[in-house]
Amino acid sequence: MICRVCDSTDLTLAIDLGSQPWCNHFLTRDEIGKEPFYPLRVVYCNHCAAAQLDYTVKKEIMFGDHTYLSGITKSLSEHFRVVAEQVDSTFFKENKSKSVLDIGSNDGTQLRHFRQLGYDILGVESSATTAKIANEAGVNTLNDFFNLDVVKNINRKFDVINAAGVFFHLEELHSVTEGVREALKSEGVFVVQFLYMKRIIENMAFDQIYHEHLLYYNLQTIEALLNRHGLSMFDAYLSPIHGGSMIGYVGHKGKRLRTERLRALTKTESDSGCNQFRAYADFGERIKQMKDENISFLQKAKQAGKTIFGMGAPVKGNTLLNYFGIGTQYIDVLVEKNELRRNLFSPGKHIPIVIEKELQKLPDIYYVLAWNFKKEILANNQALIDKGVEFYFPVNPSEI
Repeated sequence: MICRVCDSTDLTLAIDLGSQPWCNHFLTRDEIGKEPFYPLRVVYCNHCAAAQLDYTVKKEIMFGDHTYLSGITKSLSEHFRVVAEQVDSTFFKENKSKSVLDIGSNDGTQLRHFRQLGYDILGVESSATTAKIANEAGVNTLNDFFNLDVVKNINRKFDVINAAGVFFHLEELHSVTEGVREALKSEGVFVVQFLYMKRIIENMAFDQIYHEHLLYYNLQTIEALLNRHGLSMFDAYLSPIHGGSMIGYVGHKGKRLRTERLRALTKTESDSGCNQFRAYADFGERIKQMKDENISFLQKAKQAGKTIFGMGAPVKGNTLLNYFGIGTQYIDVLVEKNELRRNLFSPGKHIPIVIEKELQKLPDIYYVLAWNFKKEILANNQALIDKGVEFYFPVNPSEI
């Protein structure tokens, strides 16, 4: 293997989460036990410090069709609204005509917020089902895998290019990044929203490691990628969404000066040592301790005769369930809002999914897999908490 960012062959194994199924492959009853398993390992590049998976499940398998919908969660939609308004008010408010391209646009939630601000919108979404949902809702969406060839076919440039939670998914990493450079206007802004590896380690959020996430960026490592393609980050801020995401503003290299805010974040990152191999090795050891602590909690709860349901069936939850070895011996069902997951089962551990509004009884404990929406979940379920239902967060993110 060569490094996905810099092409170095000097890579060291940092974290091994064993053999796991593709975690977005929620199963029908007929598929149970037939799902393929793949290595799930993080390696560290000793040349550019990029953390990445050493095995690639083909993009056509992972992103050709899936059941994730970004519009399901109110707090995510609110985050997208804030991003759109900040980008517009900071850079393009006075423009009479303005345009935005969203890479991995999903059901069009982010684009709808830009459209309300007067932008001409276009999404590129690889999932056929999701692109169909967006188009039927009036969000102009191209069903394709974004790359340089797609940009050439679109044959236009944009004021804003957005990539929310997608830039670490990319099998065609360099073609996509070159496509961004090609499609971005001279004074345009590329808004790259990515899980921040420094925060993943701080939160012990190892479940955010899964086959769709091929890369795990810090500011230093994503800048190395951008620079290869004539781009550079000039500003950034840390958002609490997904437990800690970096929202980076990127332009053509040399077009804009780096802000003091970005300089401060970069210094804090460097001083923390999070780009050193030791940070990843220590993280791997702490994950093993976390497994022991969670299994102990679940075993004691079952011995006390308590019923346990999973709260949410997020993709990342399957990394945790499979690595911890948590199946129906502990958790009866996964309770989910997303109708596309009705009557499906979790990959690997085969826990049945039920839709929240159709739930017939309450558990004693909710084991919260959708922990990244902790604040929203606790606010929405205060009545259950008052009735004595316990909400247990295996990953407990700190406030930013």
